Formats: sequence, structure tokens, C-alpha cells
Amino acid sequence: MNTYKLSTIALLAGLLTVTSCDVNNLEPQNSLSETTAFQTPERIELAVAGVYDAAQSGFYAGGAVRGYPFGAAHLEQGDMRGEDMISTQAFYAITYQNTYDATTPNNGFFWQTIYAMINRANVVIQGLQSVQPTAQLTQAQINAYIGECRFLRAMGHHFLVVYFARPYGDNPTTNLGVPYRTTPVTGGSTVDQAVQQPRNTVAEVYTQILADLDYAEQNLPVTRTNRITRATRGAAIAFKSRVRLHQNNWAEVIKEADKLVSQTAPFTSPIGGYQLTASPYGPFGPNNKSNTEVIFAIENNDVDNAGVNGAPGTMYTAASLNGRAIIAISPLLWNQPFFPANDIRKSDLMVAKDPVTSPGRGAYFSRKYSDPTTRTDNAPIIRYAEVLLNLAEALARTSTGVNERAVALLSAVRNRAVPDAANRYTAASFASGTELVRAIINERRIEFLAEGMRWLDIHRLAPDAVYRQAPGIPAKVSNGISDFGPLYTNNPNTTFTTQPGIPYSDYRFIWPIPIEEIVNNPTLATQQNPGY
Repeated sequence: MNTYKLSTIALLAGLLTVTSCDVNNLEPQNSLSETTAFQTPERIELAVAGVYDAAQSGFYAGGAVRGYPFGAAHLEQGDMRGEDMISTQAFYAITYQNTYDATTPNNGFFWQTIYAMINRANVVIQGLQSVQPTAQLTQAQINAYIGECRFLRAMGHHFLVVYFARPYGDNPTTNLGVPYRTTPVTGGSTVDQAVQQPRNTVAEVYTQILADLDYAEQNLPVTRTNRITRATRGAAIAFKSRVRLHQNNWAEVIKEADKLVSQTAPFTSPIGGYQLTASPYGPFGPNNKSNTEVIFAIENNDVDNAGVNGAPGTMYTAASLNGRAIIAISPLLWNQPFFPANDIRKSDLMVAKDPVTSPGRGAYFSRKYSDPTTRTDNAPIIRYAEVLLNLAEALARTSTGVNERAVALLSAVRNRAVPDAANRYTAASFASGTELVRAIINERRIEFLAEGMRWLDIHRLAPDAVYRQAPGIPAKVSNGISDFGPLYTNNPNTTFTTQPGIPYSDYRFIWPIPIEEIVNNPTLATQQNPGY
């Protein structure tokens, strides 16, 4: 991914950085200008690959690479905003302890690198719109490339609105979202136009996200040789099921998910052939680059990854397995009664315990990312398991009584991990549809552990008086405990030191627009999130 890149166009603090190269120079190049990148099919392919590269590894303070935005940072920040994992060291303490402000790098570079990726996507879209189709590059292929860029643009804006704005369920037509940027910034007057663009409302952001995803669905291929790390039709549909879930639009969740999910078990997708792997470990470890369950992930490899200070293999892996033991599983989740002791997701296959003398201080660590040395683990974005649980929740919320198909979908995800029939779910397990919805939400906490999904669910459920699991950011296990080991008891009554939660009404529930943007962008300076 680092071989040739489209010209480095980073929308940073409302300003633009452009570097280009002499395309006749026979020396190795790392960029192509926006005027030459669309002259041949080969260069167009490289230009589109450059958008994925921007998604995988943008910039960080001092020029470091830490997987911002989607090479790893979305995993780590998403987990550290929640309560189901612990920041064992100072590395993610600002996010974990909710002490961020407009000057802190975590939220700052998340914003900046996503918009840099979005801008690169917009440059490529504009370039592709001027390309004339040929026998070597048909209009359908051009549209598919545009579909990839629009998929990534939609994904970027969705993560931004979930971190920097209030949930869709809270006055979406009034609350400010983020600027939805569809025009490339390439210098001159385009910079002036960009800094005049205000924040869209949350509802407007979601409308444009869905428009991008609809286009992607209509124009992307059903499958491809690298179907996990390049967008497909199934990826666009799956992501729409997530976006609709955040809108609480259960009918549309069902509509989208039904495109990918058969009516009965085994739930194999008629589009893309997606299906759950036999084991919950199947999408990870040595199979993370080739399996039937991951619908879309961001590629990492041995020469292009999030680095020792950001790769999922280093951050999530126990020191006993050569990781840095920085993000551990929290006993808050481990001890929940809905997470049984014999669940495979608690077994040695998927969890490793660090000795108390290690940096992890006796904590338990996920083994989903198995390569802390060369850091090749892909960074997951969406899996088929999520689509099944999205559909299950929507069915359960819109049914009178206990929806049996929702139970079957939930069971498909859970039962592969729970060997004891007593801990498996059937329709008789639930006295009401409300209990079933709670079970689905709880299952998401287990199934997507260490995948950055926890914040997304906290955010969307925060205004939901019935199903929110805390009125804001939940209380978390104190990361100053000297020995975490004794806290993992499988007993929900176990007590330990915690740091207090943050109420939903508190300004810290959402991140501030970064100071670089505020200083350089007079329009957004008047629209900073209240309290910052």
C-alpha cells in the first residue's frame, strides 16, 4: 500500500498540504499529482488504492504512524471510550479517563486523518468523473471505483458523527453533526470554500451517508479476489444495516440485513456467500485475511501497519505472547452472568493471562490479534456476526412477544461459543421481547470485544431509557490497580475500585472539535461542542 500514492492531500485544520512528483522521473515515487493520476487504468487503480492507504495509516504527532484512523485507532479508541476493556498503562489514559479536550491528540488526529481520507476520496471521485470509458476501463469499472471511494467516505463520516456529535436518537434535525465534505480541497479557492462549510445536522449527515452507501451498493462488485480489504456490495449493505441501527429505523435494518441473511439457519448470505465461521476465533488469528465471516477490514501487513505504538497485535496482546499488554479485558464484562465461564471466548484459545509482574499486571488479554511481532493483523470494520445481531435486534424490537427468528440469529452467534446447552438460548429463555433485546445487546459486548465496537453501542443507546446500560459513559475499573488477576471471578458481585462514569448530559460525552480546526477554520470555531 505504500508503493505509489495519490498526491498527499490532507485537509488538516481547514488547510491543505499538497506534494506531487515529476512523473517522468525514473526514481521511486510516493505520490502522483491529481492531474496525472487518472491518465491510465494502472494509475487510476493506484489512486483508488491511495484512498485505502489514507484509511489505514494517516499521520500522527511528530510524523509517527499509529493506525489513525482505521488501521487500528478506531479499535483502540472505541474500546477505551467504553467499560469492557481496561487501559492498563498510561498509553490510552486520556481516552479511558475522559480527560480529553480540544488539544489532546487522540480526538485531534482521529478527526484530521478521517477528513484527510475523505478529501483524498473526493479528489479521486472528481478525477474519475472526468475519465472517458474505454475497452480497457469501462464505465461500470469507473463507477465501481467511485463506489469504493463513496463507501470509504460514508464510513469516515459515520465514525466522525458517532464520536463528535450526539446520537441520532437525540434531536437529529437540531443537533449539529459534522461537516459532510463531498468537494475536494486542492488549494486556492477550494480551501476558502471548505472553511466556509458549517457542520451539517446529525440528520443531514446520516442522509448523505446513506446516499453514498446506496451508490456503493448499486455499483460495487459482489465479490473480488481481495474481498475482505476492498469494498464490495455486501460491505455497503452491511454498513447500511449498522447506520440504520444507529437511526433506530428498525424496518430499514431488516430491509438491508435481509439482503444478506437467509430466512433460516444456517444463515448463509446470498450476496457474497458470507457465513459465520464454526468457531468464534475463525475470523481472527492466522485466518484473519481469509475467512467467510469478515465482510470488510483494513489491511495491515509486515511493511505497512500501525507500528509498535498502534498495531492491534501490540496493543491488545499479553506480554507473555510478546505484546505490550496495554488493552486488557475488564472484569466488569468478564464477571457478567451472561458471559458464562465455559464460553470459548473465555478459553485459552481466545484469552491469555499475564503474570502480575508484567505490564499487564495479571490482567486477561484478547488473542484476536495474533501477530504482535510483524503486526500483520487486519483491522476489522464489520463482520457477518454483526449483521445477524443487527437484524436480530431490529426483529426483536418490532415484534410482539419473543421473535423466534431473532432468537435463532442470536443463537447462531452465541451457540458456537457456548458448549453447555444450559447456557444456550432458545425462545423459552425469554419471558418477553424486552428480555430478548437486552440479551442481544449483551451478546454484542462479548462478541465484539477488542473490535472497537463498544463505543458505537454506548453512543446509539445513550438516549434509550429502556436499553441504555449506563446514562452516559459507564463507570470503569480503575486502571491504577496493582494486580488485576483476582478480579476475574465469574461472580457479578465482585467489587473493585472504579472510576466514575460520565452522565449523558455532561459535555464530555462527545469529543471536541480539535483546536487546530478551531484556530484555522472560522466557521467551525463558532460551532465547537458546548463545554469545550
